[in-house]
Amino acid sequence: MSSSLQSLHAYAPPVLPPSGLSGLPGIEQGALAERWQTLLGGARPSSEVLAALQLMAEPRDLAAGARVFSRSDAARGLVAVLEGTVGLGQQREDGSFQLERTLRGPAWVDLASAWLMEGHDQDAQALGPVRVVELPLPAMRQLMLRQPQLQERVLVAMAQTVRALSAATHDLMHKDAEKRLVAWLLQQSEGRPQLRLAERKRDIAAQLAITPETLSRMMRQLKEKGLIAVAGYTVQLLDLAGLRDLAREA
Repeated sequence: MSSSLQSLHAYAPPVLPPSGLSGLPGIEQGALAERWQTLLGGARPSSEVLAALQLMAEPRDLAAGARVFSRSDAARGLVAVLEGTVGLGQQREDGSFQLERTLRGPAWVDLASAWLMEGHDQDAQALGPVRVVELPLPAMRQLMLRQPQLQERVLVAMAQTVRALSAATHDLMHKDAEKRLVAWLLQQSEGRPQLRLAERKRDIAAQLAITPETLSRMMRQLKEKGLIAVAGYTVQLLDLAGLRDLAREA
């Protein structure tokens, strides 16, 4: 363990609603344990680790459009979304939000900035009703020192985040717009045959580096090929195998 991990820096916790000692309000204990397992990967965390995480966790329930954090905020802990969808991007001066990436809970929203003792590198906004949680860095450090196996799980989670960002960058550079859209649909659906879109058309287009008009045209083409069906904000993935083949074609 590096000296930077073992040393504690000054920490002033943000003003957040208090968390329960037995868990997070509104989430059944079994479901909560599954969310921590998804965030940390691997086997279900031990009862001691789960109890410590739930004790330190600072939860917030936010409405659509609410700020999760800003780039101007000092990063004081590890931030995750347990339920709902959070968007990462840039808050513009006119009040609009330029969406660059979406995260569906359970997922880490910012796992890195607090370790660097820097501000967040993006703005984060709730795209619908969400439950987010922050794990204060000093408490998390102490837990990782007591539970060395947790260190590797956090490192693996960081590595997965880096790999996902690298894959997204690769797709932007080497895949055409249709392949990027198909890959995005598959990623968002997580293997399920149905996807409920949480973002506006222009926000999805911005993530894919295309115009909203191009997005509409490509969705129509996928429908004509019999690969998807669209009803409002619900997308049916009719041919998962065909979509996967299309996404990886050279």
